[in-house]
Amino acid sequence: MTKESLGSCNTSNRAVLAWVQEMANLCRPDQIFWCNGSKAERKALTEEAVAKGALIRLNQKKLPGCYYHRSNPNDVARVEQSTFICTVDQEEAGPTNNWMAPKEMYQKLRGYSAGAMRGRTMYVVPYLMGPPGSPLAKVGIELTDSIYVVLSMDVMTRMGELAYQQLGGDDEFNRGLHCMLDVNPDRRYIAHFPQDNAIISVGSNYGGNVLLGKKCLALRIGSYLGRQQGWLAEHMLILCLESPGGEKTYVAAAFPSACGKTNFAMMIPPAHFKGWKVRTVGDDIAWMKPGPDGRLYAINPEAGYFGVVPGTNSKSNLNAVEMISRDTLYTNVALTSDLDVWWEGKDGPTPKECLDWCGNKWTPESKQKAAHPNSRFTTPMANNPVLAPEANDPQGVPISAIVFGGRRGDTVPLIFQAFNWVHGVYLGATMGSEMTAAAVGIAGQVRRDPMAMLPFCGYHMGDYFRHWINMHRLIKHPPRIFHVNWFRKSPQGEFLWPGFGDNMRALKWIVDRCRGRVDAEESALGWVPNPKTFDLNGLSKNAPEQFEQAQSINHEEWRREIIMQEELFMKLYSHLPKELIFQRELLMARL
Repeated sequence: MTKESLGSCNTSNRAVLAWVQEMANLCRPDQIFWCNGSKAERKALTEEAVAKGALIRLNQKKLPGCYYHRSNPNDVARVEQSTFICTVDQEEAGPTNNWMAPKEMYQKLRGYSAGAMRGRTMYVVPYLMGPPGSPLAKVGIELTDSIYVVLSMDVMTRMGELAYQQLGGDDEFNRGLHCMLDVNPDRRYIAHFPQDNAIISVGSNYGGNVLLGKKCLALRIGSYLGRQQGWLAEHMLILCLESPGGEKTYVAAAFPSACGKTNFAMMIPPAHFKGWKVRTVGDDIAWMKPGPDGRLYAINPEAGYFGVVPGTNSKSNLNAVEMISRDTLYTNVALTSDLDVWWEGKDGPTPKECLDWCGNKWTPESKQKAAHPNSRFTTPMANNPVLAPEANDPQGVPISAIVFGGRRGDTVPLIFQAFNWVHGVYLGATMGSEMTAAAVGIAGQVRRDPMAMLPFCGYHMGDYFRHWINMHRLIKHPPRIFHVNWFRKSPQGEFLWPGFGDNMRALKWIVDRCRGRVDAEESALGWVPNPKTFDLNGLSKNAPEQFEQAQSINHEEWRREIIMQEELFMKLYSHLPKELIFQRELLMARL
């Protein structure tokens, strides 16, 4: 392909052509660049991004194929207050979502978008979410004036000709428009129109707000489509645990952002578990649908990882360290004088001097962190040294266990199992987590984050719970449901569980429960491990005592926890399934 042919129109789909022309008439770009996803295109666009200052080429000897992007300091995280679900009926969006009538929002955002691309290029980004040929795969087309978005979408999705091949002559594709404007928070909107399968994002250039295939299509629009079509779009990792004998078990897990999803999905088992392998199917999003054999099958709709960098090191995630050592786009980390990157918690010595994520001089004496707490890496899943071959299977993988878990310093035990499916839905629905830097808010504050989907559910959360309960009827052999908490602390403020690779011990117990290989004891919360059947070998001498502390159930704390759950339940009461109210009353009775 010649350089001259790059950017030429590459589809004959009439619906696509008509919509692109309509948006071009609105935004008035100087030119339209039709992306095809080729290596030649990526090379040309990367060179253009470096020339324009959108990217900085990093030290290619240390970090081959890696580049650096610095976002506007006012644009560093998802902004839930600027995120809207625009349904005709406000009741359908529910009280946990911001709502505006579609007509009103379209008028507002079309006003902002009118002429917004004058002097700029409109990039047409066709992308496929999910493996080609998968019955769950969805096509999206994002129009953007950000070269950073184009290069990121090329990593995060199956971008280019594959999308048009999947679409054929159909007109059923997600229509996504992104205009950076002047990156002004007062004109920052991420608006979803589920009934139109459309998204408009303006005023931002941060990944979670502008990579429209990710949280926007994969979760907010996806969850709405899933309820209509009988499947689940979930904020979940997918992993495969393979025994030394070759037995494979697939697990999906929902943790809020920055609570260890990527680490869990890429875990390296301790030396004690010789021969065991953990393989990554997906690190963030799962689309799950009942299969013909009565089991629940999951695909990872993404093709890359958009992970939090700080704290990533050879102890926390050796596989991630290897994965991001090449062909990676870094955002808002620190930059050293030799064009290497650095962040808090990285392996090796702290630099004596570098540029922080804002581009200012930084030394270890500086009061501010060098890397933003929500700084990111964007890297292809093909870089993952433990990528499961099933990640590209169009039929997906059969899920045996679903795991919920948040970041809690107290109250919640290390691990327990739901008594049944509805009890498991209750555990997911009442999940709480201490807030992190991945979203704008107060770090450390505990908030309810049902199924880790509070910011991502595209309709009324009470109806979302009902959909989960109804799905049980479609799944003859449902996954077992578990709850974990790696972050429980002692009264002295020390973590009671080592975490990281040792989470393999909890994963092994989960798999053994699914396979019917170990017994459990009944508690007020659910089934809990018998300490004799939970593998603590190889840990410190006081591990049994710490495990007991991590598993302790303080009834007074749990009564307070139930009271804390009341706020969310009252907010959703008009749509809240009665089954969840009964589960809450049963828990109170057991306490």
